[in-house]
Amino acid sequence: MMTEASSSPGSGGGTAHGPLARSLVKLAGTPDDASDLDDQLVAIAQLAAENLAAVSYASTTVLRDDAYTTVAATSALATAVDEAQYADGDGPCLEALDSGRPVSVPDMATTMRWPGFRETARGLGLHASLSVPLFAGRGDAVASMNLYGRDAIAMTDLSLRVKAAFHTPDPAHRPEATGADDLADGLARALAVRDRIQLAVGMLAERTRCSMADAYLSLRVHAADAGIPLPDMASRTLQQRS
Repeated sequence: MMTEASSSPGSGGGTAHGPLARSLVKLAGTPDDASDLDDQLVAIAQLAAENLAAVSYASTTVLRDDAYTTVAATSALATAVDEAQYADGDGPCLEALDSGRPVSVPDMATTMRWPGFRETARGLGLHASLSVPLFAGRGDAVASMNLYGRDAIAMTDLSLRVKAAFHTPDPAHRPEATGADDLADGLARALAVRDRIQLAVGMLAERTRCSMADAYLSLRVHAADAGIPLPDMASRTLQQRS
């Protein structure tokens, strides 16, 4: 059963306006091994299906123990399309998760890639899809949010907005909005949080002559000791630059 997302804004990414945007920003500042990570992924999928007019169904793919699995789905139809990709070992949701970039299929009828995915989706009456990588505190993609729709034109518009957010992840230039713009706004702000944490990790690695992995762990420990969110500790660390 789906859970509701927290309504509190995330730290370090500015003020996100809608519930989906706020949830994406919160995820970006959450450590990858946090106990509530899957709950956040479930809530984000539910919010996407409820608030994006172009989307009929949403699901979330993760890689666990070297196997892909769906941790959230708003319909068995979305799960079926996901599992067709897992069976083939290829598909847009796997590519988005592996590459860290959004992958769109604007028209199931004309795409030549991923035949198992294409035929399963078409058989269920789905005409387009968009898979969006989601990021947590370490900075790597922890999941792919898979959005499936019956209206190819509306899904194309959604895909363009999402890809623009990845190409120009500057939330300062994004107006307050809802729906598709709430997704793009949230992604832009989440990417800003990710970049801030990565800058702080890189600075710590250079300062202490350690690996990026060790510097990330150090930043996490400092945040826990100070009792503040990871993005806030990243901001504090960056302010200490000489």
